[in-house]
Amino acid sequence: MQVYKMPPDLNKSELIPPQKWKIIGGTPNPDNQYQCGPPVRVSPSTFPDSSGLPTESRSIASWQVVCNITRPKQTSPRCCVSFSAFFNDSAIPCSTCACGCNNIPSQTCSAIEPALLLPPYALLIPFENRSVEAVEWAEIKRLSVPNPLPCGDNCGVSINWHLLSDYKGGWTARITLLNWGETDLADWFAAVQLDNAGPGFEQVYSFNGTTLAGSNNTIFLQGINDFNNLAAEKDDANPRKHPRVPGYQQSVILFTKKTTPNINVARGDGFPTKVIFNGDECALPAVLPSSSGSKIMTATTVLVSLATALAPLLMQ
Repeated sequence: MQVYKMPPDLNKSELIPPQKWKIIGGTPNPDNQYQCGPPVRVSPSTFPDSSGLPTESRSIASWQVVCNITRPKQTSPRCCVSFSAFFNDSAIPCSTCACGCNNIPSQTCSAIEPALLLPPYALLIPFENRSVEAVEWAEIKRLSVPNPLPCGDNCGVSINWHLLSDYKGGWTARITLLNWGETDLADWFAAVQLDNAGPGFEQVYSFNGTTLAGSNNTIFLQGINDFNNLAAEKDDANPRKHPRVPGYQQSVILFTKKTTPNINVARGDGFPTKVIFNGDECALPAVLPSSSGSKIMTATTVLVSLATALAPLLMQ
C-alpha cells in the first residue's frame, strides 16, 4: 500500500501514522470486538527486498498498534461441553439451548426441558438425527420422555470430556473436539480448568499441552503442527443411509495424584469447571455423571473393558 502526503501537510520529515484503528472479529468469533490503542513509534522494521534479491530493506519508520479483545455483553456461548465416564454408560450431552435458541415459540421442541441422556456413540450424531437414539435410550433406562423433546444445543463446536480411568496413583481423561460448522477451524486452541485436580497434570498425548503460565489448575491445549486443523462437518461416505459427520480431534490426558492425594475424581474433581475454546467460554452441563460408589480398585476390570469398548465408538 502506498501513502502520499496531501496539502497542506507536505513536510517530508514529519510522519503521522494512521489513527483510530479498528478490527472486526471474524471466524470463529464474529461477535468479538477489539479496542485498539494509539500507534506507538518503534524501531524501523525490515522486510524482503521487492526486487527478489536475498536482501532486506529497512523501513523509514514503524509504529506498533496493540488491540485487546473485548466481548459484547449478554452473548450466547459458541461452544458447549458434554460429560461421560467409565463408571456410567450414559453420556450427559450439551445442555438444551446451550448456545441459544430461537426466540420465536415453537411446538417442535422445548427450550426448558433438560437434555436427554445418550449412549456415548450418539454424541457423534448431529442433533437433528439423534432423536431415535435418545428416546430408545430413555426407554432402556426407564426415564421419562418429555413431549415435545428438548431443543438442541445449537453450538458450532462441542467438546466431550470423558473420564477414562481412575486408579491409586493417577487418572486419565479423554477430550474430543467436534466441529459441527461448515468452516474448518485452523490453529485452534483450548483451555481446561480443573480446580482441584489441575496441579496433577502430567502429559497430553495427541495435542500440545502445558499448564497455563501463572496458574496450576488450567491446561492449555493446541493442535500439533500440521495437524491443528479441526475440519468442518461433512457428508458420510454413504449420505443416503448415514447422517453427516463432524470434524473431530481427540487426545488422552494423563494426571498423577502425587501432588493431589485427596481429590475425588469420580465425584467431581475429574471434571472441568471451565472450558475455553478459541477464546470463547463453553457452556458446561448442569450435572455430572453419577458414580455407583464402588471402590476404585474393585472397579479396575470394569474400567478397562468399558474404556476399551467406548474408545472405538468415539473414534468412528
